[in-house]
Amino acid sequence: MIEAFRNDDIIDKFGGRFKLCAMIQRRWLQLLQGAKPMVESHGLTDLEVIVKEILDGKLEMELLEEEEPEDVEEI
Repeated sequence: MIEAFRNDDIIDKFGGRFKLCAMIQRRWLQLLQGAKPMVESHGLTDLEVIVKEILDGKLEMELLEEEEPEDVEEI
C-alpha cells in the first residue's frame, strides 16, 4: 500500500477525495498514452509515480473559469 494514502495530507492538497481521484485518473491516462514521468520512476508502479509527482509538487489542479457565450444577451 502507498504510505501517502494513510493520512489526509495528499487528499487535502487537492481539496477532497473526488478531486484527487480525478487528478490521478487524468495523469494515469497521460502516462498510458506515452507521457514521460516527471520524477524518477525506476522500479515504481504508475500509481506510485503519480503519487510521487503529487507529493513533489509536480502536479497541480487548475480551475478554469466558465465564460459566458457571446451570443447570449444580458437582460
